[in-house]
Formats: sequence, C-alpha cells, structure tokens
Amino acid sequence: MAKLRKDFLWGGAVAAHQLEGGWQEGGKGVSVADVMTAGANGVDRRITDGVVAGENYPNHEAIDFYHRYKEDVQLFKELGLKCFRTSIAWTRIFPNGDEDEPNEAGLQFYDDLFDELHRNGIEPVITLSHFEMPYHLVTEYGGWRDRRVIDFFVKFATTVFKRYKGKVHYWMTFNEINNQADASSTFALFTNSGLLIKPGENAAAVMYQAAHYEVVASALAVQVGHQVDPANQIGAMIAMVPFYPASAKPEDVMKAERAMQSRYWFADVQCNGRYPAWLTNYQHAQGYDLDITLADLDVLQAGPVDYIGFSYYMSMAVQAQADEPASYAYRDANDIVANPHVARSDWGWQIDPVGLRYAMNWFTDRYRKPLFIVENGFGAIDQLTADHQVHDDYRVDYLRAHIEQFKLAVEVDGIDLIGYTPWGIIDLVSAGTGQMDKRYGVIYVDKNDAGTGTLARYKKDSYYWYQQVIATNGDDLTAVTPKES
Repeated sequence: MAKLRKDFLWGGAVAAHQLEGGWQEGGKGVSVADVMTAGANGVDRRITDGVVAGENYPNHEAIDFYHRYKEDVQLFKELGLKCFRTSIAWTRIFPNGDEDEPNEAGLQFYDDLFDELHRNGIEPVITLSHFEMPYHLVTEYGGWRDRRVIDFFVKFATTVFKRYKGKVHYWMTFNEINNQADASSTFALFTNSGLLIKPGENAAAVMYQAAHYEVVASALAVQVGHQVDPANQIGAMIAMVPFYPASAKPEDVMKAERAMQSRYWFADVQCNGRYPAWLTNYQHAQGYDLDITLADLDVLQAGPVDYIGFSYYMSMAVQAQADEPASYAYRDANDIVANPHVARSDWGWQIDPVGLRYAMNWFTDRYRKPLFIVENGFGAIDQLTADHQVHDDYRVDYLRAHIEQFKLAVEVDGIDLIGYTPWGIIDLVSAGTGQMDKRYGVIYVDKNDAGTGTLARYKKDSYYWYQQVIATNGDDLTAVTPKES
C-alpha cells in the first residue's frame, strides 16, 4: 500500500494581504485589498473609491506579520512546518504595477523572509497573485480587461523568478482563479481580476475576456519560470468545490456535470493548454466577441502547469430547473440546493471530508498532474481563556477528518500528493468578510473584528495536535493533551 511521501510537505497557508500589514511601508503601493472595508457574517465588504479617511480597512494592519515575521517563523519551526505558503504582494515589488523598475525595498523584504524560513528548515511555497493586484491597474486600465496587464504581470513574475532563484522552488500563478466563474460575484470579479462592471456591460463577457488574459499570462509565466530555473515547479491554484447532483434524476446529473465544467475550465486550459469545446461553443452561442488570438492559443499550449494546487473547504449540490435550457448554463444563486447528508459551519459552508477524496480522484482522472492541497480549514469563533488557551477540538475534528480522507486518496487510490497546507495557519483577516473573529489558525492572534487587541500570539490546542501529526508524517491523528502555553 502506498504511503505519504517521506518528503511530504506539511505546512500552513496564508496570503500577504491578509497577514502582513505594513500597507504603506517599504514603498508598497495600494492593492485591491487595501480599498476593501470590514464586513461581517452576512454583511458584504464594500469596495471604496480609493482609500477613504474614516473607513475601516482591516488589511492595512492585518496581524503585522511585516514586523513580526521572525517571531512567527519561530512558532512555525516549533510546530514542525516543512513549508509555508504565502504570496508576494505585487504592490511591494511594483507599487503601481506598470513601473519600469521594481521597488528594491519590497524585493529585500521577501529576501529576508525567505532566508528566515530556510534558516528554520521551512520551504517557501509562493503564489504570485493572491487577491492583491495593484489598485492603479484597476483605475488606469480597468484591471484584467486590458491586454496590457499581461505584460505587467509577466514582468512582475520574471522579476521575482530571477530574484528568488534557488530560494523558491514551488510557485503558483493566480490564487483560486476560478472563483469568478459565473461572474455574479462583485467580490470575486474585483479581487480576482480588478473588475468593476460598468452600467450596460455584460459581466460574463467581461469575465471571460479577463480570465483569458489571465490564463495567457499564467502560461507565459510558466515558460519564463522554467527558463529561469528548470527546477521550478509552477502550478495552477484552483478553488475546488465539487458539485453533486441533488438526485439521480438525469437532468440533475447533467446539471452537476455542467457546473463542474463551468467551474473548472480554468484548470482545463492551464493543465491541457487548450479550451474545452463546450465552452467555445457556449461563448459563440452567447455572442461574446472575445479577443482570443491564434498566438494566444499557441502560448497556452506551450505553458501548461506542472501541478495543481487547490483549496478545498466544502462541496455543494445542484438541481436542474424545470425550464432548464439546452446549455444547462450554471448559475450559483439559481442552482445550488442544500445537501441533507452533510453538516454546515456557522458560515453555512457544507462540511464534507469525503468530498476531498472525491475531488482528488476527479482532478487526477482528468489531468494526470501531481496535486498539492494548499488550502483547507475550519473558520470558527474561538474563545481565549483567561490563561491564554483555546480549546478548539472542533478544528482538530475537521482537520483530522480531511487528513484521513486525503491519506485514503494516496494509500488506496494511488493519488500523487505533494503536500498539505491548511489555511490560515495563524489567525488572519478573512478575505471574504474582513473579519478577525472568523479564525482558522492553530495560532491565536489577539485581535478582534473591531481592530483592537495586543496582537500577541498564543498556541491553540490544535497547534499541539498538528505538531504531532507532522512529527509522525500523518500516522498519529489521535487527540493530544495540550502543553502549557
């Protein structure tokens, strides 16, 4: 029976804009995350017209990793992390995104961070664009709707590939590139692609155009990354939410198939180097006049990714409508139904560990690429006791159940899995809500939704459990007695 590789990359995942803070330090420019206000469970974050005095922007300070990273890396080392997934804030390197020369102070910050990680035996795993594109590219170019942004991104990617050659071996291009799939989410369009839909515009057509430029930019970055260092492993990063049919009714099965196709055509292009026929037919039927050149198609074929990095938090179920069109076009709001067979978190996310194993098999059958679980976790309200402990057995239960399933995928199904980096290994600002009180980490950060707190770090019960899991390479998933904090 297969086992997890001996060099399995147990780690933790974050994003620069959600933990670094220091939003104006070291020459950093304004990113799309810097103009998003705090929200709450059920309350959307607002996108403001630039940074507006008096608004609450939680990403501006975040958890101040920019100044505290050495302290945090020591906690990661003690935890036993083999890797640490983060992103390079594009605006630290090119503050506006379209400069001729990079910002040396920003480059040096990541040199220092990566050196500190390596000194402590931790491999950096780096995302190039993680919901933090330069805001200037939004105001001046309309975000990824403009072909010129391809060149700006490739210049950024080339700069960091060259600068960190030998320091970073695992890269991903665009975080959860497929979140924008049905173009109904203002948040996804803005964070993924810097898109603000204008009156009278067809949001889907704008999304398809921007996404095309992104997959072209990704393929170009893969080619450059391999030229700079043939040892580089450069992956896609896909938000994996499996869609199950609500019943065995053939129309529901077809609806689930189209939902999966609609969400994962991004992976089709990034892994296979070409568009699927159903999508090309659909775009033509909708009358979308997209700028897709023959040269672009050659680029896509020449730049497939080396592996699939993916997030997994939940699954969903879909049901066909009574008047379902022949296209079975998928729309989140219309087609998703509750799955009575799985539990839900306080934020309404369906908890489905078996879905992770299913997703890994689905990816492997379709693409035959190594997999890397780069996000998985449980957002919850944690209670810090008077003696600075957090008894988060619910988080341990969630992580254990998902680890059990990916081990089955490896040991029984023969899946090639590089590593596992649970999301928000240290508490950080939630991307979706801007909250601090929605916590994922095994390390507690003393800061709340109001932005108050000491920023002190404390180990949760889950910290000691995950420490044991890593030390045994996943063999011991039993509960542990927490040590003194």
